[in-house]
Amino acid sequence: MKRLLREPLFHFLVLGALLFAVYYAIQPGRGEAPSSHRIELTLEDLNQLNLYFQSQWRRPPTMEEFSRLVESKVQEEILYREALAMGLDKNDVIVKRRMAQKMQFLAEDVAAAREPTTAELKAWYEKNSARFARQNRLNLRHLYFSPDRRGARARADAERALARLAGQPQDSKLAGALADPFMFQDYYGDRTSEQLGKEFGPQFAQAVAQLKPGSWQGPVESGYGWHLVFVDSVVPGRVPAFEEVEPEVKTAWLGDQKAQSWSKAYDDMRAKYTVLLPAPPK
Repeated sequence: MKRLLREPLFHFLVLGALLFAVYYAIQPGRGEAPSSHRIELTLEDLNQLNLYFQSQWRRPPTMEEFSRLVESKVQEEILYREALAMGLDKNDVIVKRRMAQKMQFLAEDVAAAREPTTAELKAWYEKNSARFARQNRLNLRHLYFSPDRRGARARADAERALARLAGQPQDSKLAGALADPFMFQDYYGDRTSEQLGKEFGPQFAQAVAQLKPGSWQGPVESGYGWHLVFVDSVVPGRVPAFEEVEPEVKTAWLGDQKAQSWSKAYDDMRAKYTVLLPAPPK
């Protein structure tokens, strides 16, 4: 009994019962209402209100605050029922979309309710491993030739600089003296083509992906201007082992199962309906 008295849930149930007693005591017209006009809140409903308040304010509600929460919940239910009675849900695009969305969520939740076994995930991964393939990753240094500073000479200047850098290492002091300051980095390590594309543009990323490591090459154009590029090294792409990506595989498997569940559920629902379209104008 002492342990029960220390339980927070027990305190909440007592608070809820007391609140209900006070709430109904002060309501006028407490006669038995028709079932269609009766709103019944369960202890679970009250618990949700309490938890919601505590998540917002980091403390339990007072009796007055809890009473307002209950009344707000009741008001919402009353307005919802009155709106349905007036047919306000009919031909409302927003309501239709929301209900259609909930139907799709319900169909997808069927797939999410079951945990896959490791054997299932491995078998699925074998068929879909290409989706998890790691791209090539590059380490490179670049020299920048600015059209803002050099105008139409930017590309030609880059070509002349390339001739002077023939056989020079990437950290040659001469390299820095030939180029213009760049607003970001001069060295980019462990970058995929996709990442380089986001920073310099897809045209630059595609060109750099074709370069062989070990020498200055170019000029390569980006969204900023012209560049000479020294690819230091390339880490080849690969398909990772299942154990490396098991959490990602599970997430993708669940997404795949949801899509299949939704497709089947919709096909079953669609088969019940006949769609009539207006005749084409003559």
